[in-house]
Amino acid sequence: MTDVPSFALTEDHLTLKQWVHDFAADVIRPKAAEYDEREEFPWEVLEEAAKIGLYSFDFIATQAFDTTGLGIPVYMEELFWGDAGIALSLVGSSLAAAGVRANGTDEQVMEWVPQMFGSPGDIKVAAFCSSEPDAGSDVGAMRTRAEYDEAKDEWVLNGTKTWATNGGIANVHVVTAVVDPELKTRGQASFVIGPNTPGLSQGQKFAKHGIRASHTAEVVLDNCRIPGSQLLGGKEKLDARLAKAREGVKSGRTQPSMATFERTRPAVGAQALGVARAAYEYALDYAKTRVQFGKPIIENQGVAFQLADMATQIDASRLLVWRAAWLGAQGLPFEHAEGSMSKLFASETCKRVTDQAIQILGGNGFTREYPVERMARDARIFTIYEGTSEIQRLVIARAESGAPIRG
Repeated sequence: MTDVPSFALTEDHLTLKQWVHDFAADVIRPKAAEYDEREEFPWEVLEEAAKIGLYSFDFIATQAFDTTGLGIPVYMEELFWGDAGIALSLVGSSLAAAGVRANGTDEQVMEWVPQMFGSPGDIKVAAFCSSEPDAGSDVGAMRTRAEYDEAKDEWVLNGTKTWATNGGIANVHVVTAVVDPELKTRGQASFVIGPNTPGLSQGQKFAKHGIRASHTAEVVLDNCRIPGSQLLGGKEKLDARLAKAREGVKSGRTQPSMATFERTRPAVGAQALGVARAAYEYALDYAKTRVQFGKPIIENQGVAFQLADMATQIDASRLLVWRAAWLGAQGLPFEHAEGSMSKLFASETCKRVTDQAIQILGGNGFTREYPVERMARDARIFTIYEGTSEIQRLVIARAESGAPIRG
């Protein structure tokens, strides 16, 4: 282990970057506007990705165990450079996989994660279900209950989850629920629910402002019974953790949803980075060719300075994302909330850069004939999902001050 990160991409990273970039350019981008307009899940794109090994358990596992930590942010950036909605459909299962990896046993990881992806000709997806109608950023307000039926060694789940990517269409759902309401966030646990389980159904499917190719819906749990073995981490560990919580002992274990988000925040920052870079590149090319008052608009200082700021913010975002990803790969703690810093800065940069891209294109940027309009709509999600910008600032402020700052 080293205390000094190296951000020099290896030959494997460069090959990965080019491979994913080519797929994004050749397969994703030509279909981006169509799927955005239709608001349909891009099953055919997932099939194409599965055929070349880009959508598979083996691919995700390889990137997850990259000792530099850079594999995932490199691939995320290139994929989302193609289109955010389609890309989110391709990586949505990874959040559920991260939930199993963060909270489950090795045996549970090997049993359930492959089922989240399927295989070419038999594509599957997975969903991570944490948010609820009255519990988004405030995970302590979660109401979904999981009660243990000791006689049958089964858990019975009841409640409604919302904003679930792939919710209802997933082969595997990972669900966070309350097992002891008196312990609040320390009384929560995660469960994995397999395909065709009675009591699990899709509720409302949301019509969204952006990332329209991605399926987002409610998941309804109505006396949903699952085997005891599908409690992530196992009953023995849960009982020990709850006993410590009741005694007031701090276990050091993160709340299940937060344990998942801690692993994925740098990856979400990389997603935002990809969209920002795509918008910047389009605006830069446009500014070089758009002629007004007898010269390309990039020769105007007002436009050139905007592009300079955009480029700087994108590079700064990448450095924060890569640093957080490297720390995570080394098993080092985010002592200064580096994961939240990366997600906050990259998502705010994405929102700002896509807005500036529209401004540089002028009236053209406001039409659907040009992709920056779609990119700007997609950008809005990054400051909201997997922890709003306000929550990231709260996490950073707490880490820096050591004070129990309230939301």
